[in-house]
Amino acid sequence: MSRMLFRDDAYLRRAMATVTGHTPEGGIVIDASVFYPTGGGQPGDSGRIEWEGGALEIATTVKGQGDEIVLVPSQPLALPPVGTVVRQEIDWDRRHRHMRVHTALHLLSVVLPLPVTGGQIGAEKGRLDFAMPDPPEDRQAVEDALNKLIDWDLLVSESWITDAELEANPGLVKTMSVQPPRGAGRVRLVSIGQGDDQIDLQPCGGTHVARTAEIGRVRLGKVENKGRQNRRVHIHLD
Repeated sequence: MSRMLFRDDAYLRRAMATVTGHTPEGGIVIDASVFYPTGGGQPGDSGRIEWEGGALEIATTVKGQGDEIVLVPSQPLALPPVGTVVRQEIDWDRRHRHMRVHTALHLLSVVLPLPVTGGQIGAEKGRLDFAMPDPPEDRQAVEDALNKLIDWDLLVSESWITDAELEANPGLVKTMSVQPPRGAGRVRLVSIGQGDDQIDLQPCGGTHVARTAEIGRVRLGKVENKGRQNRRVHIHLD
């Protein structure tokens, strides 16, 4: 099992960890990770690890067996032996852009309150697929509404509920294509706004900015037809 340090603090850039194993593909399993593993439409983090006598650039991060997190080196070089203590550091600029885009996509699901059929997060842009028969009539109105929510500078926070509580509140799940993980006994909720100002609450395991104003201005990209009942809506960081 790898402790998910990024979940405790999305702004943590570096930490120490111990190598607990290697994968047949040449990945490095560590006991505690600031690196976010690919999942939920968010790419795995890249960065670097160092240890006494060596260093490796990390191209991406993936989930391994069970709750293991695996760092994938950018080159097939010698791996730190099991038991080695390593210093890990993520590519912070890339991660922070993922956090901004991910949070902006949550807001897009508020502006367009329709079932989400898919999504993807990048460092410069992101997109959500909606169960939407027709494209938005006023694209500028969608962009303006999205930036207005960003400008409100709402708090982004997290809480936890049990699997049973989620089953009793199926409306919390907006994404049809990716269901929140169940079986661990609890599910993480991400909230935007508090009290009467809460505008969004949904299960999510990704990383987000602390307040919406940190996203910065976004612009609406193309809206693609992905089927009779499906539209893909892109957003870009300015």
